[in-house]
Amino acid sequence: MKEAKITYFEEPGEKNTDQALDAALERIGEKDVKHVVVSTHRGSTVLKAAEKFKGLGLNIVAVTVPASTKPAVLEKWNENLPKMEKLGIKTHRGTSSLSGTEKSIGLRWGGVGPTMLVADTLRTLGEGTKVCVEILLMATDAGLVPAGENVMVIAGTSRGADTCLILKSVFSNKFFELAIREIVCKPYTDGVKHEAR
Repeated sequence: MKEAKITYFEEPGEKNTDQALDAALERIGEKDVKHVVVSTHRGSTVLKAAEKFKGLGLNIVAVTVPASTKPAVLEKWNENLPKMEKLGIKTHRGTSSLSGTEKSIGLRWGGVGPTMLVADTLRTLGEGTKVCVEILLMATDAGLVPAGENVMVIAGTSRGADTCLILKSVFSNKFFELAIREIVCKPYTDGVKHEAR
């Protein structure tokens, strides 16, 4: 049996970033995590994480949105990219594993496919939980973290960080072998409030 601390934020959002990273650092202190995957649109969240985890010898991976994203977001990412590279942060930009082509089909012909249902089911635990699962699949598929490892994954609701989970990494074609092993922190949620996307 293991007892563990979980931090719950009253509201989701960027304002929880520092506390989420503090909770992540405390959990990393158990020394069984070697890989950290961080969702970051502009690069600022992963740079904060790298500063917080400095000297711990972790494999830090930044996963960002596809190149089809708004130019202003990509501009900030490109501005921060040299800083990430200098710190040894691995980076990945690719199609979101829980939307991509299926989302395009839904927009064109209507309806919802199974991947979108999985995404919304994960959102019942919070947007950050969905993003954590999604970016871990992307990082594992890209070969940036090995499959079958306990990986700390950090994401948020819109911007910043408010969710930190320990997940078992898998390739996306083995999705149902993925495991949510621990919740380090997450916000309280009120269900999925937006239209299917």
